[in-house]
Amino acid sequence: MKYFKIILILLMSYSFSILSLKADDAAAGASLGEFVKVGAAGAQFMKIPIGARATGMANTQGAVANDLTSVFWNPAGVADIKSMSANFTYTSWIASFSHNFGAFALPLSENYTIAAHIVSFTSGDIPITTIDQDYGTGSSYRVSDVNLGLTVSGYLTNQFSFGFTMKYINNQFSEVAASGVAFDVGTMYDTEIQGIKLGFSIHNLGTQETYSGQDLNTTKKLNNSFYASPLDVAYLASSFALPLTFRAGISSEIISNKDMTLLVAADFITFSDVAEQFSIGAEWGYKDIIFVRGGYLFGQDQFGLAGGVGIKYLTGGFSGQLDYSISPTFDLGLVNRIGINIVMGD
Repeated sequence: MKYFKIILILLMSYSFSILSLKADDAAAGASLGEFVKVGAAGAQFMKIPIGARATGMANTQGAVANDLTSVFWNPAGVADIKSMSANFTYTSWIASFSHNFGAFALPLSENYTIAAHIVSFTSGDIPITTIDQDYGTGSSYRVSDVNLGLTVSGYLTNQFSFGFTMKYINNQFSEVAASGVAFDVGTMYDTEIQGIKLGFSIHNLGTQETYSGQDLNTTKKLNNSFYASPLDVAYLASSFALPLTFRAGISSEIISNKDMTLLVAADFITFSDVAEQFSIGAEWGYKDIIFVRGGYLFGQDQFGLAGGVGIKYLTGGFSGQLDYSISPTFDLGLVNRIGINIVMGD
């Protein structure tokens, strides 16, 4: 039976590799003038991955996530949280941007759990420059995006779980801002066949957003004559959609005993504004204390190989896990993440 699992995962990995090659061919064709979707959606911070465990496995979490980071990967995974829990993740993002995640979960009953989360994406102060003052005008601006969400998740049967997330999103750039509401829906199914699990989710179903604010207001003369009076003018901003995302995942724990575990997984991800992506990842655990992770993301122009480690610790009143991941980019340096998960009463 163990060999059946291994063969299944190898076939799964091979299939996803073939699909990734097709995606690369499609990207090459797009560069020759075919239609591409880049720029079709805003609020791009909504696609930044959350969780050091997840990113250490190259984002293969559609059928794996079972902690508070599930609110990003598949809200159905929140149903596996059976005790009061909290999670904090910090990401040192590209170009000195910082990405922060915090969440709290509270079980309502044996089968249902609710969770609340906040995500912030900030740039810090950015100097304002002009053609004449390329070293800066002395003023600055910042990018500050926020996502607030509430998730309800539960088990309908012993094998089937679901999750639903409602999110409020605010994007701010200098003195303009846009806000909207979005929803995520996800399911997970434990086949109980060789430890295989399936996950499906749709993210960022919501309203369009439109920027407004002081930076879109100015004064102009309709007539350039000396005596003409200036009038108040407001620029009209075009609305934009959120990055709609579909994720399908499969996972299997091909080794599971008291000393060692080996979890392997693969995800297919399609977006409304960029080409499809495919990922393969694995997590090796020793005595449920030390974890080593790795994976590869296909179809991305910056990210590919990823890795990470985790350490679980136990005390009298709670248990916790400290995770770290590193994601090299092809041109923009390293992205580092550190996450802390705390479970009360374990």
